Amino acid sequence: MACFLVSAAEAAVVTVAAKAIEKKERSAEEARIKACGNTEAPADKSEILASRNTAKTAAHIPFSRKLKWLSNMLWGGSVLLLFEHLWHGEIVPWFPFLTAAQDPKDAAEMLKEMSTVGVAMAVLVTAAWLVMVGVSVLIEKKAISEEPHIVPYEE
Repeated sequence: MACFLVSAAEAAVVTVAAKAIEKKERSAEEARIKACGNTEAPADKSEILASRNTAKTAAHIPFSRKLKWLSNMLWGGSVLLLFEHLWHGEIVPWFPFLTAAQDPKDAAEMLKEMSTVGVAMAVLVTAAWLVMVGVSVLIEKKAISEEPHIVPYEE
């Protein structure tokens, strides 16, 4: 009935966190560039990304990008579930929007579904993302070990 709201809420939190972490990574990257002797601050994101294309950072995927993977997975699932609920008439374009919210008995059933099915789906998507991140870390480590001149990026 409204299980997509759980994934949408998690997606909103993850999106905000990804933006904050990306901003922090960008400022750390700018500081690193300045410390390396480049007195001019990069004008835009493309210059920062170009500066990352060095042997030291070639095999590193920033954590903010990995969080964006989770965000995209959660938003995509939420939109698909929203469409499915619209298709079945569980969501209407007038208040209270969720048909289950019109009757207290249905509202209790909706909250139960959100706490069981919605949470389970959000946890499953997050677990799949954790597996993706684990595989990407292994690939990064393999790339670093195969190229002796590449060292992992350290902050």
